[in-house]
Amino acid sequence: MRYAMLVCADESARVSAEERARREAAFIGFLDELRERGVLRAGERLHRAETATTVRCWDGGDVVTADGPFAETKEQIVGFFVMDCKDLAEAIDAATTVPAAWYGTIEIRPAWEM
Repeated sequence: MRYAMLVCADESARVSAEERARREAAFIGFLDELRERGVLRAGERLHRAETATTVRCWDGGDVVTADGPFAETKEQIVGFFVMDCKDLAEAIDAATTVPAAWYGTIEIRPAWEM
C-alpha cells in the first residue's frame, strides 16, 4: 500500500545554526534508513508556503489563481514522502523516524493507486 507522508512545520520558527545542522544530519540518516528498508518511493522538500500559487476552477471554464497557500495555518507543508508500506502500522513506524516529527507534524494518508 502506498502512503503519502506530508511533513508539516512552522516555517517562521527561528532555528539556530547548530539546530539546523542537527536536523540536516538527522534527515540524511532518515533517508538512508528508508532506502535500506526499501519503502521510500519519492520525496521532496518544498519551497516556503509564500511561494505557492493556488488554483480554483469550475466546470464551465472559470479559473481563479491566487498567490500564497490555500489556508493560513500555524504549520505549513514543507515536504512530502511517498512510501510503499505493507500497512498503516508500518507507515506509522516510518513516520516516527522522520526528524521533522520532533518539531512538527507528520500527516499520513493512503494514496490512490493510479
